[in-house]
Amino acid sequence: MNSEILGIMLMYALVIALAIPLGKYIGKVFNHEKTWLDKIFNPIDKCFYKLSGIDPFREMNWKQHLYALLAINLVWFLISMFVLTNMGWLPLNPDGNPSMSPDLAFNTTVSFVTNTNLQHYSGESGLSYFGQLTLMLWQFISAASGIAIAAAVFFAMREKSAAKMGNFHFLFVRTCTRILFPVALVVALLLVFNGTPMTFSGQDHITSLQGESIHVSRGPVAAFVAIKQLGTNGGGFFGVNSAHPLENPNYFTNILETVSLFLLPIAMLFAMGYILKRKKLAWTIFGVMSIGFLCLLIPTVVNEMNGNPAISHLGINQQLGSMEGKEIRFGSAASAYWAINTTCTSNGSVNAMHDSLTPLSGMNAMLGMMINCFYGGVGVGFLNFYVFIILAVFISGLMVGRTPEFLGKKIEAKEMKIAMIIALLHPFLILSGTALSSYLYLQHPETYASWLNNPGHHGFSEMLYEFTSSSANNGSGFEGLGDNTPFWNISCGIVMLLARYLPIIGPVAIAGSLASKKYIPASSGTLRTDTATFGMIVFAVIMIVAALSFFPALTLGPLSEYFTLY
Repeated sequence: MNSEILGIMLMYALVIALAIPLGKYIGKVFNHEKTWLDKIFNPIDKCFYKLSGIDPFREMNWKQHLYALLAINLVWFLISMFVLTNMGWLPLNPDGNPSMSPDLAFNTTVSFVTNTNLQHYSGESGLSYFGQLTLMLWQFISAASGIAIAAAVFFAMREKSAAKMGNFHFLFVRTCTRILFPVALVVALLLVFNGTPMTFSGQDHITSLQGESIHVSRGPVAAFVAIKQLGTNGGGFFGVNSAHPLENPNYFTNILETVSLFLLPIAMLFAMGYILKRKKLAWTIFGVMSIGFLCLLIPTVVNEMNGNPAISHLGINQQLGSMEGKEIRFGSAASAYWAINTTCTSNGSVNAMHDSLTPLSGMNAMLGMMINCFYGGVGVGFLNFYVFIILAVFISGLMVGRTPEFLGKKIEAKEMKIAMIIALLHPFLILSGTALSSYLYLQHPETYASWLNNPGHHGFSEMLYEFTSSSANNGSGFEGLGDNTPFWNISCGIVMLLARYLPIIGPVAIAGSLASKKYIPASSGTLRTDTATFGMIVFAVIMIVAALSFFPALTLGPLSEYFTLY
């Protein structure tokens, strides 16, 4: 058990040690400062700009940033729909996998374009290699979109800035070539050297120890896994994701994938500190996020290492902890650590089955997605946190009887209205979707009974988790839910679209509005936002919003299930 805890501490320490210098490097990339990769990628960047006719140095305001983001997302959506609904006859399909139905293709396309990677199919049998490569490209593109739009917000937050926020295309291209590609290349090579396949050959045929002939799926797995982890995408090449021995062969690859999982979300905070020249603010935000993360992590690891109390009451020794649904290669602690990492960072990949987590652990995984800003997805995690900063500044200003200001800009009614709409959108999408699915299941069991393998409290948790994962752009699931149906494909697709773009539009609009305002120099009465006191206020605001929004639903699901164990 001690070695398992040491493994968790090692992984977290590695992330911090790598995120600080990586954040500085990302800041230099966005500031167009000289970096050691310029000689390699400057010609490539210029080629992209020339082919597309883009002027990378033309300043954009916040509306132009959003227009560029949404326009190219629409193009990617149409391309992906064509590929997924025509895989049967397109090339690179050695295993003869069929094309997707329109509703499943809609869900999958939306899922990958929005950086969610919710999968209502099994990768090795549901996609051709051409389909897998198409989705792998979207994993680069969707992650780069989130990072680029966050960088635009960083520029808007600079003191005394005008209403210009850099150029989206410039930030997007440099994110792909200078950040995601080189880091993903290193991770993919390490995975290949440890046994992860990287081939375009079809299924391999082996003979088991029992003498049976077995078909083993393979493909360009290493490249797919690298970007799924680094881009907080999370979609698995195989159906069981990183619990599959070819996606995650050993404990070293488990460390590598876990570190990759939340490296960039944390590095983006230090990049913000570098761009704004406000390192203390970056550490304050990191501290708040880390405290929230640890509040979810510690009880989850303890719960899973202690085992299931219902099994203990039967007199069964659970020396290894709660191992149902987990890999013996990783153990209960490392699996619990991954579960909280992946739900706090909007990644959604898994190395164990979340449907098998003990009730309170399942609740903590859901809370990570419900709060959706303890690290969060690459780029958009900070945007979600930015909304809570605006709310906290406004509340603090009311408490001290002073006009709320953030980084020298007044926060007024317009910004507060946008912030409140975005803060309430997330619980609205989750709870309304869960309420609708619960109503259909209870009122029309003859039609929808096949949805749940686990009726009762756990079944409710499965439906709640699915909409929470969709709204948080996470993609993981309580896989006891039969989700490949028109209802789940379409409803989750709509939730993913709304939950991806509206929470981007809101913070960008707030940042653009504040950037255009007159700068007010700090004075003795200015509320400092880089202190522990302000961090505590932000944390309290997050907890109050989460508690008021989600506690009743959690009471009906994981909390009720927990009490049935005794």
